[in-house]
Amino acid sequence: MPLPPRPHISLSALTVHHRKTLALDALTLDFERGVHGLLGPNGAGKTSLIRVLATVAPATAGRVEVLGHDLADRRALPAVRRRLGYLPQDFGFYPGFTVREFVAYVAWLKELSRETTGAAVERALERVGLGDRADARMKTLSGGMLRRAGIAQALVNEPDVLLLDEPTAGLDPEQRVEFRELLRDVGRDAAVLVSTHLVEDVAAACTEVTLLAEGRVAYRGTTEQLAALGADPAEAGDHPIERGYTAALRHHRATAPSAAGVTR
Repeated sequence: MPLPPRPHISLSALTVHHRKTLALDALTLDFERGVHGLLGPNGAGKTSLIRVLATVAPATAGRVEVLGHDLADRRALPAVRRRLGYLPQDFGFYPGFTVREFVAYVAWLKELSRETTGAAVERALERVGLGDRADARMKTLSGGMLRRAGIAQALVNEPDVLLLDEPTAGLDPEQRVEFRELLRDVGRDAAVLVSTHLVEDVAAACTEVTLLAEGRVAYRGTTEQLAALGADPAEAGDHPIERGYTAALRHHRATAPSAAGVTR
């Protein structure tokens, strides 16, 4: 009998310290193909987790595998990065680049071939609705358009793992609906992790939710299961998932030992 495929992302006792501050406390998690919501209050460790998976920050202890590669092996990092897409909360760019040049530059960093780069760039821009702004300078874009350009660069290499930190910041309601559709499309073939404070985006696009609190897992399950925790209208929140989020956090805080000093 063939062995089951490895998960796209596998964490074993992942621990991260920022100087003397504990950011992630021995996380053990797997992420398969699909769209995974990463929720939690400020300081929960969401950004720290995304940065480790994106290979831009090291783990202090534990094991992290992405696409079958151990991130502790520096020789494996180029192969992992070629198959990753990453959008941080604040991404850098050259203001004088056009949108097309910016996305093409990221394609070059991802080592896409010269023959395929042009088509890959155009496809990424069309997927985020920036095809008609391809020749605009980055410095002329609105906040929402900049965010869409950031999403385009994360998609240009058709990644197997897509990491998005607060991706809908600056998007208007119509754009957020389109973005959710895009996530569902990408999640058919890739593992997508979306860190966000907007639970309605999680409810609409994600198949699974991981709630972090103080660097630990406070809840993990489907969006339907999280909404079921919010059946009590006395819980804070206007939506069942918001109430479920509140209920899960309260339960975690009441039953978990304190982890003082956890940061974002």
